[in-house]
Amino acid sequence: MNLKGYALEMFRSELEDAVGTENVLDIVTDAEKDLAIDQYWLTYMWKQKDEELPMPYFIVRPAETEEVSKVMRICNTYKVPVVPRGGGSGTQGGAATMYGGILLDVTRMDKIIDIDETSLVLTAQPGINGRVLENKLNKHGLMLAHYPSSVDMATLGGYLAARGSGVMSTKYGKAEDMVLSVEVVLPNGKVVETLPVPNHASGPGLLQLFVGSEGTLGIITKIRIRVDPLPETRLFRMIKFNDIHDGIEAGREIMLSRLNPAVIRLYDPGSSKKSLKGTGLDAEGVNMVLMVDGFADMAALQMKKVIEICQENGGTDLGEEPGLYWWNTRYDFYRPPLQPSYPLLYGTVETITTYDKIHKLYDEKKQLVEEKYKEWDAEYMAHFSHWYPWGTMIYDRFYIANPPKDPKELFRLHNQIWAECSRVNLENGALLNEHHGIGFKLGWLMPELYGDMFDVLLDIKKVIDPKGIMNPGKLGFGYW
Repeated sequence: MNLKGYALEMFRSELEDAVGTENVLDIVTDAEKDLAIDQYWLTYMWKQKDEELPMPYFIVRPAETEEVSKVMRICNTYKVPVVPRGGGSGTQGGAATMYGGILLDVTRMDKIIDIDETSLVLTAQPGINGRVLENKLNKHGLMLAHYPSSVDMATLGGYLAARGSGVMSTKYGKAEDMVLSVEVVLPNGKVVETLPVPNHASGPGLLQLFVGSEGTLGIITKIRIRVDPLPETRLFRMIKFNDIHDGIEAGREIMLSRLNPAVIRLYDPGSSKKSLKGTGLDAEGVNMVLMVDGFADMAALQMKKVIEICQENGGTDLGEEPGLYWWNTRYDFYRPPLQPSYPLLYGTVETITTYDKIHKLYDEKKQLVEEKYKEWDAEYMAHFSHWYPWGTMIYDRFYIANPPKDPKELFRLHNQIWAECSRVNLENGALLNEHHGIGFKLGWLMPELYGDMFDVLLDIKKVIDPKGIMNPGKLGFGYW
């Protein structure tokens, strides 16, 4: 609904009554305008080209669940879109206000509610900053073993919104593996909670319906999530391989041996050169960073076995120092305020599949980018950073240093490469994304990923959000 004049002022008055006058902000300053986009390359490029961006009516900043409930009831009555936003570290356009409406900024909801040190369960609001949360947990000898690169910018709720991965997900799991339960405010303002624990035989697991829904089904207002004790030791290594496929095979054997390292990060030559500078080596070729943590004696034995598997696959042990250097500098490239590296054209076309398909997937995407887009001197590079008992994810990127100048040509070229890389993913049994989410960048490809099952997702959306006001345009859902 397009509100104007006195109707818009009435809408504003109701919002102010819900959260306080000072927490309903007009979009005036550049900083406020920046809240209408996230770190998605296309929206940032569009802004830099001085093209018009769709803006929300207001930024609304609730502090409690009750205030979120009131805001949702008001927006549902007026049929006004609601776009939830945490730290704004997303790269998929998930926080972009495509249809105006309001931007619901949850960063005032930043409280730790409880730390259960008997069960090692944290209860907190969604807007708490990742670094702030980690520092507070560390004082209790605990950690939220998520550690994403965006930790200084992202929020706890954002971790769940896109089913995020941290650098230690190989051992500790992704955000959706850690969460026990959530409280959610539905589009009609009703407050609901999922079951108190995630493992049960009490009907379908509705928790995972909201985790990863990117704000399209409701607003997560309270989170109960597993935390872990800080380890007694962390051991590091870097291993050099002759070929990326040797490294993948070593990673596969480590995971199938159930050795459970906290970190396996395998870099191809391009990503080694870009990401491993300063390790004390030339950072050429194919390199694997390893970290094993836990009790000192057990960790030492695990690392010994991991190194043996790497050496059996042609790996050369480069010692502890370069691996430790990587750990200590791993966030340096991602300090806020973060801005996409425009005018460089790039995209992270990461995905996940099983071990039997990952070799072919890497080769085909590299060939696609570097041969089909040779006229643009396109580069392709990848690392493999989140490993599972059955497969691995590939964090791969394309780069074009001198793309077209015209914004519409840029838009078209960016989306063409994305579409073609995504379809190579799907042809190889991989998904559209592993941990950055879908947003509106990939939403249009969701029916291709899900097939007829997408209609089931759409039916669920229509039941929970019949007016279509929750973050419209994301996950392939429209605005009706």
